[in-house]
This record gives sequence, structure tokens and C-alpha cells, in this order.
Amino acid sequence: MDARKDILWRSYLVFIAIFLFGVGIASRAFYIQRVEGTYWKALSDSLQLDYRALDAERGTIYSEDGRMLSSSVPYFDIYLDFGSDGIQEKDGLFFKKNVDSLSLHLENILNDHSAAYYKKSLIRIFNQKERYQLLKRNIDFKQYQLLRNTSYIKKNRNKNGFIFVEKEKRIAPFGLLANRTIGLSREYIGSDGKSVFNNVGLERTYDSLLRGVSGKQLVRRISGGAFVPVEGVEIEAENGKDIITTIDVNVQDIAEQALLKILIKNEAVKGSCIVMEVKTGKIKAIANLGKISDGSYSENYNYAITRSEPGSTFKLVTMIALLEDQLTNLNAEVNLEGGTWDIGGRTVFDSEVHGKTNVTVQHAFELSSNVGMAKLVNANYSSNPRKYLNHLKRLHLNIRSGLDLDGESFPIIPDPSKPGWSKVTLPWMGFGYNVAISPLQMLMVYNAVANNGKMMKPYLINSIARDGINLHEFKPQVLEDSLFSYSTLVQLKTCLEGVVERGTGLSLKTDLYRIAGKTGTAKVANGNKGYVEHQYQSSFAGYFPADNPKYSCIVVIENKPYLEKYYGAQVAGPVFREIADKLFRVDADLYANYQHATQIDSLHSKANWKGSNKDFINIAGKLKTSIKDTGINGVMSEMSESNGSFLGNSWKVDGMVMPDIKGVGLKDAIELLEKLKLNVIANGNGKVIMQSIQAGTSIVRGQTVYLTLGTQTN
Repeated sequence: MDARKDILWRSYLVFIAIFLFGVGIASRAFYIQRVEGTYWKALSDSLQLDYRALDAERGTIYSEDGRMLSSSVPYFDIYLDFGSDGIQEKDGLFFKKNVDSLSLHLENILNDHSAAYYKKSLIRIFNQKERYQLLKRNIDFKQYQLLRNTSYIKKNRNKNGFIFVEKEKRIAPFGLLANRTIGLSREYIGSDGKSVFNNVGLERTYDSLLRGVSGKQLVRRISGGAFVPVEGVEIEAENGKDIITTIDVNVQDIAEQALLKILIKNEAVKGSCIVMEVKTGKIKAIANLGKISDGSYSENYNYAITRSEPGSTFKLVTMIALLEDQLTNLNAEVNLEGGTWDIGGRTVFDSEVHGKTNVTVQHAFELSSNVGMAKLVNANYSSNPRKYLNHLKRLHLNIRSGLDLDGESFPIIPDPSKPGWSKVTLPWMGFGYNVAISPLQMLMVYNAVANNGKMMKPYLINSIARDGINLHEFKPQVLEDSLFSYSTLVQLKTCLEGVVERGTGLSLKTDLYRIAGKTGTAKVANGNKGYVEHQYQSSFAGYFPADNPKYSCIVVIENKPYLEKYYGAQVAGPVFREIADKLFRVDADLYANYQHATQIDSLHSKANWKGSNKDFINIAGKLKTSIKDTGINGVMSEMSESNGSFLGNSWKVDGMVMPDIKGVGLKDAIELLEKLKLNVIANGNGKVIMQSIQAGTSIVRGQTVYLTLGTQTN
């Protein structure tokens, strides 16, 4: 009996303990739900929900005439959430009924796999109830629209299992045109696993404006640690602003083509070219091309704002100092010592041995005599070199230009009070050594002469806009209203025009318009090796037309070692001349003053007619005459009249080579060239008398060809 009581007592004790434990659990659960419920619910939501950044749409960079130079286009990644309750309800009846048609749509729209492949993939993902499974990356906006409008997705907006994640890609519609100046928006994954953007050019300078303000998207955590967007819960991003540049696409194309042609011909290391509007300082073109590992050329670095020893183009600065200080004049004499002069244990050499002794200062400049400039500087400034250096400061050569681009080099100007200054420093500065400035800085000086002494700040941005409305406009900015006296200005212009009329730039002379400028040839130093490798930098700086300048331009090219032809007039000069020639044909202001060479119009002569073969056949039919075609029955013909009939030959057009269209009417020329995917810009009236891309030259799709038309007779 005592044993039974003992067992019952123990049973009651266990029961009471279990009861009290249950009451404790219930009490705790009640406390958590009623007292701490809000806290734990918020904590749960914080673990399941998060805000992710929504990138703003990056602004567009435009040319001055409104053409897109750099823009963002939307791209989308497609994910499938086939484990959600919506798509799985009723055992996925809606999905199963539409999987065949959906697979066909995916085949037709994405165009990368068959419908059978997509059906198999969709069914597998559905059966495994996979969450946030990637289906396809980087579909374009057109594909996105087509998919969103398929019956399966359109009729079942919130339960179709498709998730589209939008992102953007930066594109340059004109390819490499002004690529380094406009800039690149590069994205890569950093060491921390996050996306890093590395912008250059205007993309970098104005990144904060172009980037806009990011928004926020609420996302929910699902199995596997992935996040899916919560529909309807987002803070919209503020899109970036647009940048309207001063770049003229036509001028840029002309400059790049001319520069690239000579770089390829000479197998040059690199080159740059800048075209500036004289009155305003607007940069109309800025080309930078360097040889890359495969031997081709690319806009890989902004050489136009990178310092180097300028060579003989710097002699204009020396003339400004001498003339403005009234230490000489153009008729004064200087002894060139036959082309060599010893000073301070070193010898100054003229580039060519000419044997001349006493010549005028003007003639010394036109000859580009190093001896003449070195002697003039040494004789007049050796006792007070800072007087000469003050002119460099006044010309803003001791500071950066302030162009709207990051990465501009700081100039190097020697200081007499610092180590390194010697007896030969100043004479060598007189002809462009011992100083290092950028091509843009040198151009600013030439532009100031063209602008009658007024120095303009160079700039690349016309305005900042949003949705077509200008928010801020940039105006021309005068840095120096009058750099030198009228007497100095007249003499400087005489010197620069004389270089082309009689001096080192004589090969650039044309009877159609006048050029003013200066050639430059400088040895390129290679670190500790100095100047021993016979590598030269060729340059030409100037403006046109000389009597009423509209454009100034500088071309700087670094040649390969031991090149046979390396003088500025031989290498950089032809680029300058080609740019000027083409601008005279396409610029309305210049075209009116262009003295076109006399051409024979085939309508008023016995010369052959050129045109579309189908037109000749049509005309022959109308005139009830015959055609004797000795050609290959091609698209173009060259015919003449013989006994009341057409006699000539037709030919086909090779899509990779520029045809000869001189003598062809504008209608036929445009029809033919547009079939070759070329952009055509024409000026004048009549038939084609000049074409910017010579016949037989290789062409690429999207290239621009400039046509000059004429109707003059003998």
C-alpha cells in the first residue's frame, strides 16, 4: 500500500510539473505575441525585406547639332520565380495550358534556342519550384516589350512567374568618333565584389550630372538567399541631365579620317588634332589616336591635353616676346651662322644646312631657323630671363587650359632660381625645347593671333539640359582681351602667312584660299637615353582662311624612330591641309569664299556621261535609240554619243571599295553611296567634281563622304 501511494505521489508530481511547464510555455507565447509581437514582427520583416538601389537613367551626351555621341539604352535580365503561390495555384493550370505557346514566343523573340528547349527548361523549373532562376541576360528593349505583350504574361501580370530586372548599357552611336573626349563609362567588379565604374573624358568630368539620383526598390528574400522585387513599392530614380557639347560630328569625322590616314601611312606611334572656332574658343573636333598592340589605332589616350616639348611651333611665342618688347622687327637682321651656332659648350643646329648668314628676322622665322631664334633670345633676355618668362605667363602657358576634361597635364616651364637652369636653357627655349606644354595650350596662342590678340578659353560644353530644356548655358569666355599691340599683331600675321607662302610650309600652299601657320619638328626624348634614337614629333599649328579666320587647328604626330620623312610640313602639315580643304567644301561660311578650280561640265562638252545604267536604258527607250554596252551590265555606266546611239560600258560596284563618282549627278551619287551604307554630305550645284574618299580606297559602313558639285565650263 505504501508503495502504491508512493507511485501515485510521484505521478501527480510529474503531472503538475508538466502542467506548470505547459502553462509557462503558453504564458511566454502569449507574452511574445501580445507584448513583444510588434518587435519580433518588425525584426522578421527586416530579415526578409530590404531596399536595393535603383540606378537612375544616365544622361545623354550630344553633339552641337543634336546627334547622340553617348547614350544609355535599357537592357533586361529575365528571372523565373516558379515556386511562388501564384503560379503554383490550381496545380499550375494556367502555366500548363500556356507552356507551348510561351515556348514558341521565347524561341521567336529571343532567337537563341528552340521552342522544345524552352518548353523542357520551363517545365523543369516549374516542377522543381525554383525561385529566382536566371533565364536570359541582356535582352534589349524591343525584346522586353514583345515578351511583356505575350498573352501568357499580359493576361496574368502578377502570377506569371517572370521577373524583369532592368539595367542600362552605355553605347556610342558613332563608334570611336571622339571616343576619348566623350569618354567611356566602364564597369568592372572590384575586389569587394561590388560594381566599380571607371569613367574618362566628359563622362568622368560631368559624372555627377549625368548619373542622376538613385531610387529605391523594396525586395523580399526567398529561398536560396535570393531577393525578388516587391511590386509597387519603390522610390523612383531621378534621371541624369544631358550634356550638349561643342563637337561638330562632321568636323570630327574629317579630322579623325585625315589624322588616321597619315598615321597608317607613316606607321606613327600616336597623333592628336584639335580644331577650334576662332571667335568663341569652341572645340569643334579633338582627335586622339595611338597605336595599340595589334598594330591598329584607337582613341586610347588624350594626347591633345598631354604635355611634350613643342619644337618649332613655339617660335611664335618667341616672336611675340621680341616684338611686343620692341627688341626687334621683321626687317632687322640676324646672322644664322650657316645653320650652326656654338654656345655654352653645345651647338644649336638648324634642321637643314642652308649656308645662310645675314637674313631678316622674318626670313629666319619662315625658314624655322633654330639658330636665329636662339641668338635673338639669348642676345635680348640672357641678362634678365624672367622678362621672357613673363610673356609665357601672360600667354597662359604656365597653367592648364581649364578645358572640361580631367587629366590635363600641368606645363613645365624652367625657373632661373632653381637647379637645372644653365647658360643654354634660355636659347633652347627660344626654339621650343626645355619647355613642355600640351597641343591645346599651343593652339590657344595661335588662336589668339587669329582672333586679333584676344585669347579665348577653350571649352567643350554648350549647355546642360533635361528633357530638352536648357538648365545652364556656357558662353565664350575671354581670358585676355588684348595680348599684344596692333603693330605686333600685324607682324605676327605676316610671319605666319609667310611660312606657307615662302617658307617651310610652302608645300601646303593653295590658290583656293590662304593658310597661316607654323611647322614644327622636335626630337623626342626617351628618358635617360635623351635624343639619340632619331625619333621626331611633327607638328603644324595655324588658322584659315588667313584673311578672315574661322578655324584654328593644331596637328601633333609622334613618328616611329628612323623615319625618312619626319618634318612638320611632310607629316602634320598634310593633315592640316586636308582638314582645311574639306571644311571649305562642307562649311557654308567658308564655301562661299572657296575658289573652286575650273571644271568641265559634261552637259556642255563631248565628254562622257556618267550615271545610273537603268537611267541610260530608260532614256534610250524614250529616244528610240540603242545602247552598245561593252561592260558587264552593272549598276553604273559611262556613255558617249556615237551616230545617234549610246556607246560605252557599265560596271558593278564593289561594296568594300569607294567608286569613282566624278561626273555623276547628285541623285545618282546619293543613291549609289547610300546603298554602300555611306553617309553623304554635298555642297554646290551640278555634278560631282570632288569626292573626299578617293576612288579605290577601302570603305567601312557608316563612313561619311563629302561631295563637291560644280557646273563650270571651259
